[in-house]
Amino acid sequence: MTTFKNFIGGKWVPSKTGKTFPNRNPADQREIIGEFPASDARDVHQAVAAAKEAFDGWRRTPAPKRGELILKVGDILTRRKEEIAKAMTREMGKVLKETRGDVQEGIDTAVVHGSEGRRLHGFSAPSELPHKVGWTVRAPIGVAGLITPWNFPLAIPTWKSFPALVAGNTIVLKPASDTPHSSHLLVEAFEEAGVPSGVVNLVHGSGSVAGNAIVEHPDVRIISFTGSTAVGRQISATAGKALKRVSLELGGKNAQIVMDDADLELAVDGVLWGAFGTTGQRCTATSRLILHKPIHDEFVRRLIGRAATLKIGSGLDPGTDVGPLINPSRVEAVDDYVEIGKKEGELILGGEPLRDGKLKHGCFYAPTVFDGVAPTARIAREEIFGPVLSILTVKDLDEAVRCLNDTAYGLSSSIYTRDVNNAFTAMQELETGIVYVNAPTIGAECHYPFGGTKDTGNGHREGGTHPVYDVFTEWKTIYVDYSGRLQKAQIDNRKSE
Repeated sequence: MTTFKNFIGGKWVPSKTGKTFPNRNPADQREIIGEFPASDARDVHQAVAAAKEAFDGWRRTPAPKRGELILKVGDILTRRKEEIAKAMTREMGKVLKETRGDVQEGIDTAVVHGSEGRRLHGFSAPSELPHKVGWTVRAPIGVAGLITPWNFPLAIPTWKSFPALVAGNTIVLKPASDTPHSSHLLVEAFEEAGVPSGVVNLVHGSGSVAGNAIVEHPDVRIISFTGSTAVGRQISATAGKALKRVSLELGGKNAQIVMDDADLELAVDGVLWGAFGTTGQRCTATSRLILHKPIHDEFVRRLIGRAATLKIGSGLDPGTDVGPLINPSRVEAVDDYVEIGKKEGELILGGEPLRDGKLKHGCFYAPTVFDGVAPTARIAREEIFGPVLSILTVKDLDEAVRCLNDTAYGLSSSIYTRDVNNAFTAMQELETGIVYVNAPTIGAECHYPFGGTKDTGNGHREGGTHPVYDVFTEWKTIYVDYSGRLQKAQIDNRKSE
């Protein structure tokens, strides 16, 4: 069995604790992929010290050169795409076509941000005074602590690390303890690309120990976290005391509206992918289906007929549609919500763990659908993060919009309709950071901003260019006065009439 190490100051080193934890295949818990360091605050301190020492040299490296390094990483990911995708399926469980997409997202993100090294645009504007000019530039902040989740174990670390590095920061990456191997492979790509010592550091371990140590460390000036809203609140409270820059990408309770004029087969395709893709383990997963009453019966008939045929199994099996949940605790948590749902709606599909035959050693759960769910039900309001779909029925678009917005979250939403007026009403009225028309709630593209409203985050965005660089840079305004005399700005220089 392979024992993996942290990457600190350009070297692979064991944890100072001397302890490790196993990384298990969720499709077969008997298979251990490797042992990873159970790091503590001492390892974090070592990594932060290395990142701090490397910061001056890295921030003085021209941004185009920083971008070229990211492009090299993208080339390495391209060459190793199939290898990394298979490794990711083994440790995370989602089907191979999805992990290939996860790696491709990282490759595409490298193209976006590697190229951004030749832009990093500021702006200029005319001065109000003669013989004076002004402009703005972006300046790096320092050491960035990146704490990433298990459901996109390569894509999300690239969403954070690539812009952070192009901006001139150094990083300490702490991946989810359920998916450490994917981040190990990403850091191998950084190492092969020639990243300078200390610029990229990788520390494995639990969120409660290693993650908290990153958040609390005084020399970490940026925290970028993706995970649950509850943990995000704790991070915000802790980091806010030190006035750190904090970016939080948190939960979702996303809904797909289907109107009576929709292409029903297309809408069924969308909800199947949105609800059961990645086994429902996406912050953008479709966990609510809001149906216009006239098409309810026909739509449910089609949906259940299709959902019942989904093949459950190992993500490495080419015929699998839905892989396992990430670990046994998630199976238990999803099952607890299903028991709640049985009291709140009508269970019309699934509703149980799958432990027979080839599935008996894995963390599998049947795709589950509840009908007749009220907007006030817990399964319609709380994030389940599993393959559980709640169906709500409405009489018109206004009620559909109210129903969709009636949740603490505001990440992604979807409407299926052929009526342009319905579509544009939804675009305006839906209180989410992402709105899809005639497409499911999942499927972000890395060159667009990604994030949501309300309890989904704290207003920052992943992805795109300008929004994410607002997380990883400070604005610096520069003035040059070449008048040869004292000119007083923000003084009333206008002569009275």
